Amino acid sequence: MNGTTESVADDGSLGGFESVEKLLQEYVPADKLAHVQRVLYGWNCGKPVAAVPLSPKLVAAAAAASFDLQAYSFTAAPEQLRPPRIVRVGLVQNSICAPTTAPFVQQRQAIFERCRQMIDAAGAAGVQVLCLQEAWHMPFGFCTREKQWNEFAESAESGPSTRLCQELARKHGMVIISPILERDEAHGGTIWNTAVVIGHTGGVLGKHRKVHIPRVGDFNESTYYMEGNTGHPVFETAFGRIAVNICYGRHHPMNWQAFGLNGAELVLNPSATVGELSEPMWPIEARNAAIANSYYVGAINRVGTETFPNPFTSGDGRPAHTDFGHFYGSSYFAAPDASRTPSLARNKDGLMIADMDLNLCQQLRDKWGFRMTARYELYAEELARYVRPNFQPQVIRDPSL
Repeated sequence: MNGTTESVADDGSLGGFESVEKLLQEYVPADKLAHVQRVLYGWNCGKPVAAVPLSPKLVAAAAAASFDLQAYSFTAAPEQLRPPRIVRVGLVQNSICAPTTAPFVQQRQAIFERCRQMIDAAGAAGVQVLCLQEAWHMPFGFCTREKQWNEFAESAESGPSTRLCQELARKHGMVIISPILERDEAHGGTIWNTAVVIGHTGGVLGKHRKVHIPRVGDFNESTYYMEGNTGHPVFETAFGRIAVNICYGRHHPMNWQAFGLNGAELVLNPSATVGELSEPMWPIEARNAAIANSYYVGAINRVGTETFPNPFTSGDGRPAHTDFGHFYGSSYFAAPDASRTPSLARNKDGLMIADMDLNLCQQLRDKWGFRMTARYELYAEELARYVRPNFQPQVIRDPSL
């Protein structure tokens, strides 16, 4: 969407603040802020989600490199028969580092160098699972409907982004989720929006293709790729059962549900979305999915404003423009007990880290009984009727009408 109507500063801040949290901290007294945070962000096991101290060296390095660095911890109740299952997870949000007019190899290499810097910081912090944003290795040129951006597409198994992430996964003993633009050479060079899952020893565990494709304003992505064909896989890694719900899929509750039915304990949502279009929805959807499906969610959003060489239109009567609007970052984690972390900055690259006890997933399933009370057979019948051409809605009409 054209960003000219967004009520934010030119630098992408909210009235000079990097995030809603920073704004609240400035203007709400501390004793009142605690109540605000409890309602807005929930409590984890009866207390606020705790910040985790990181080494001064790492904090100083992040400041020197100008990226936001935050860390938090989600706990679970102690159990008598199971030890804690604590996993440290990281989310990386990044802006593009070279203008979209630069040679493509230069654009890609600049992003590689920037993300390597943040992934190495994650490794130094002991992160075991890390997810990058949607199409992290390129500008989000899908607004333009120009096919030159397909040049960034690569093999999920052996492309340059995959090779880089394999190197870093081996270096840090880290599972890395790398969402890319995939070129499927085995099927005529077809393009897909794909997340590659790389294990902690550097091997490619598999991939997942974006299930739902937007056709909203500038997000007319079906110009480049169509709906994915990989189902709803859950990857059993050394650090838990992980799934990937790419971007627009977060608007579809049954998409989230399918990953839960397949046993996910952590679902990562790499995204690219702009303020005018979706920002009021952003703090809600990942958190709601975590609650409804009794798993953790990591929501990652691209950051920055990307300007393209040629003007394009949105099909809404507005003048042609050269940017989507502002990608507002604000990446965060949500837990199954309705708690969540604060967000990363709205206008800065960042690394969000969270320790999470995966035992909390089963504890919340036991507490709320969502699976036990779900009535899947009822909805299966309703959906089976709905997809038939002769479907008739179950509407009881007032006879006086």
